[in-house]
Amino acid sequence: MTLKVALVHEWLVSHAGSEKVVEQILQCFPASDLFCLVDFLEGVDRNFLGDHQVYPSVIQRLPLAHRYFRQYLPLMPLAIERFDLSDYDLVLSSHHAVAKGVLTRADQLHVSYVHTPLRYGWDLQHQYLQQSGLNRGVKGWLTQAILHYLRLWDVASANRVDCFVANSRYVARRIWKTYRRPAQVIYPPVETTRFTAHPQRDDFYLTVSRCVPYKRLDLTVAAFNQLGLPLVVIGAGPGLDDLRSQAKPNIHFLGYQPDPVVEDYMSRCKAFIFPAEEDFGIAIVEAQAAGAPVIAFGRGGAAETVVHGKTGLLFPAQTVASLTEWVQAFEAEQFSFSSEQIQNHAEKFSVERFRQEFKTFVQVIWEKFEQGEALEMH
Repeated sequence: MTLKVALVHEWLVSHAGSEKVVEQILQCFPASDLFCLVDFLEGVDRNFLGDHQVYPSVIQRLPLAHRYFRQYLPLMPLAIERFDLSDYDLVLSSHHAVAKGVLTRADQLHVSYVHTPLRYGWDLQHQYLQQSGLNRGVKGWLTQAILHYLRLWDVASANRVDCFVANSRYVARRIWKTYRRPAQVIYPPVETTRFTAHPQRDDFYLTVSRCVPYKRLDLTVAAFNQLGLPLVVIGAGPGLDDLRSQAKPNIHFLGYQPDPVVEDYMSRCKAFIFPAEEDFGIAIVEAQAAGAPVIAFGRGGAAETVVHGKTGLLFPAQTVASLTEWVQAFEAEQFSFSSEQIQNHAEKFSVERFRQEFKTFVQVIWEKFEQGEALEMH
């Protein structure tokens, strides 16, 4: 039997982490049709879509959607429910906001790959409101009311999913906390073959990240201001100018750089710094694929992708003092790292591994679904 497959994704505006998962799901199911809230991809960023038909939602046509589509968040549940997927046997959703909320019938199988539950609606709500200046006043009350409504819808729509897949054990625990549903863990695909390691590492530390508050680049800058060690920061975002103003001369900001430049710096850096609490953290695995030891905050996905003492170091507290202490331990050569061993570890997260695990999992679930068996592992 040839299945007719629909793949639902929130928005197509860049070729970043979640889109790389979409890219590989399309490779697993090449005849899929792709549905999304908005599609504003241009140029080479569209190449991964190939010849796939893309069906955007009504939000695509709303005023100023190209720049401000996120402002239409309150309308996104309604927009996602407007998709008519009645012609499909299998529905796959790539979810981090509302994608899992599509409407399906009892004879359609819906498998949702979850990058994260709606973070600014749940565990990051207070941080999001404070950083956006929305924790007080009428505008703040309105925003909190909208998030309250989204939480109610988010939990209700979880019942529409037949089977959850999480991108890490950390996210699987958050799915259980939020929806009280188990999830199979399949790590995202990382293009490990893009990276090589230089035989001799250069004398600089590296971090690659968007300059937004939750990435905690402020912590990295403050720590290296104290340490005085050379640090290269690659990435752009609204916080870049502020970080530059705080940094001492030993910290060099390169802004946005294309993939070949990032690959080169990862292959030569002394170690890769990662202070954020991420759901998975593709950059951490990419750095290891380039043979770089990683010094990362030991919560979230980093705790699953970095082997403490073998492929990097995990510092226990998200503070300047904790990061500084573990960089000093690295400088003192209290640990010995092998680029070859680090690279071999990164291969556990390869593109080929993802394709095999995801396609096999969906096939097994589909067979159980056809036979009327229980789908979820508890």
